[in-house]
Amino acid sequence: MVGRGRELESILAALAAGRHLLLEGPPGTGKSTVLRAIADSTDSGFEFVEGNAELTPARLIGSFDPAAVLKEGYSPEAFVDGPLLSALRDGALLYIEEINRIPEETLNVLITVMSEGELHVPRLGHVSAAGGFRLVAAMNPFDAVGTARIASAVYDRCCRLAMDYQTEAEEVSIVVKAAEDQLGGRAPTEVDRSVAMVRDSREHPDVRTGSSVRGAIDHVLLCTELAALRGTTRDDAGVTLDAAQLALSGRLRLREGSTRSSEDVVIELWEKHFRVADETDGETERSESDPGKA
Repeated sequence: MVGRGRELESILAALAAGRHLLLEGPPGTGKSTVLRAIADSTDSGFEFVEGNAELTPARLIGSFDPAAVLKEGYSPEAFVDGPLLSALRDGALLYIEEINRIPEETLNVLITVMSEGELHVPRLGHVSAAGGFRLVAAMNPFDAVGTARIASAVYDRCCRLAMDYQTEAEEVSIVVKAAEDQLGGRAPTEVDRSVAMVRDSREHPDVRTGSSVRGAIDHVLLCTELAALRGTTRDDAGVTLDAAQLALSGRLRLREGSTRSSEDVVIELWEKHFRVADETDGETERSESDPGKA
């Protein structure tokens, strides 16, 4: 983990106190990475659920196997546990990603589990939570595309931790670590520019949702591969621009009513951090070599 000391301590404290937890922040802020690291370091069981509109109560809880029911009837052995029941029985962490995208009826099941510490399943009976069971949910901000408001009943039954993007220096460290095979552990100027370009995408007036640090990682990796294919350097203008389009154009979500395309915005960001920076560097080099023209 790079940084996130406060967040790690907060999550550990909430879990040790027996509380359920809601992690709220934009995509790419390390919510699932932090939780997986904690689960690994504490030897806790871990059940991962991707939240979406197709997550029905049956998919979350589990269901009876029709073939087994025909053979054995509605016995406990005929029931196939879903991730919720597996976490309840094993006392594991149940991590639900993007909880504000799941249907209301599924959300109501989770509210019951958080309140009662058990779940009643028709024809199966009551399943009580083993010690160590915790529900940890993650959600993007409400105004993200496809999200809905979370009922106050959820907030009332768990602790909330806001996770925003990390600092620029930390994001540079993340990119260098992710691309260490290509960079050899160094942090060349292109990495700083890639990270700055990605961070600017989050503040662009035409952009509703900018890129996470994953965009900077992809940009650095793509620059390396494109440069090798073209027999040029990573900081070549054509290389950095094409890599920026590949890495960022699909990650940007433009504001409603914007007349620009994501490709146009990427070009603007690239010009600011690569073309303008290159021209400035060139002028500085000429001034140093010929002080009379400075």
